[in-house]
Amino acid sequence: MEAAAVGIGFLLDFVIGDPESWWHPVRGIGWLIGWLERLLIKCFPESPTGEIAAGGILAVLVLIVTGGTTAGILAVAGWMHPALRFLILCVMSWQILAARSLKTESMKVLKALKEEDVEKAREAVSRIVGRDTRPLSEEGIIKAAVETVAENVSDGVIAPLFYLLFLGPVGGWMYKAVNTMDSMVGYQNQRYQYLGKIPARLDDLVNLLPARLSAFLLIGAAWLLPGFDGQGAWRIWRRDRYCHKSPNSAHGEAACAGALGVQLAGPAWYFGVLTEKPVIGDAVRKVEKEDIVRVNRLMMASAWMAAVAGIVVRCTFS
Repeated sequence: MEAAAVGIGFLLDFVIGDPESWWHPVRGIGWLIGWLERLLIKCFPESPTGEIAAGGILAVLVLIVTGGTTAGILAVAGWMHPALRFLILCVMSWQILAARSLKTESMKVLKALKEEDVEKAREAVSRIVGRDTRPLSEEGIIKAAVETVAENVSDGVIAPLFYLLFLGPVGGWMYKAVNTMDSMVGYQNQRYQYLGKIPARLDDLVNLLPARLSAFLLIGAAWLLPGFDGQGAWRIWRRDRYCHKSPNSAHGEAACAGALGVQLAGPAWYFGVLTEKPVIGDAVRKVEKEDIVRVNRLMMASAWMAAVAGIVVRCTFS
């Protein structure tokens, strides 16, 4: 039943995505994180040890509330009627996935660039990246969009699918809570240097396997789809998969850079500070607008491969 619900949820995400006007549970998780952050900062001393402890308590409480709420909703629904529980499983699976919304948001960047409105493109890309977008040239905007899709293949699609299929909806939504915590407090800046340490390390841990699975799927997609360099994807992934502070973030970027034959990453601005980052891939050619379309094709192909393979494995061994 859970595998079937994941399959239906995947199809709903593929067709409908995440309409902006609809409320999303991640907003509730985000509110919880923000409220607990403000509360815990008042309760713990302003010191590295105190802030690390506050971050640890934050992570534990967010996971307990998220997992408990998910389990409670499903338990009540199952008590009322099995069909209602299955329906809610489908909706939960749909809402945890972000393939369609990732494609939609990145294609807004392409649309603005085709209209030759660089300022509009900067605004569009600012919705999906954590870096400062004001200094970005047109080439920088394209790179930022491509990198975001490549990196979020794992966070937005493969990892949620993995945890949904093998740890159920409770595991899936607890993963989403970890991912949301990292995006809110996991920055290595002055404010979150210590408070965000445990949430960031927890995010690294839960993404260790999905990030590598994502790279293999992207490489496989590059071999199967016309117009991509599967051999290049494999070569660049092996060489550049650790060219990032995070042990996971460069895996998808490296596979996509090799598949496209472009160079990604490099120095970027964060919170007004220029951060030196290594480049990923070889500049076989310059990035171009259509690379946003191409990286989305890779993302969607890898998502379908993951969904089909995961459901088959889950049904085989359940």
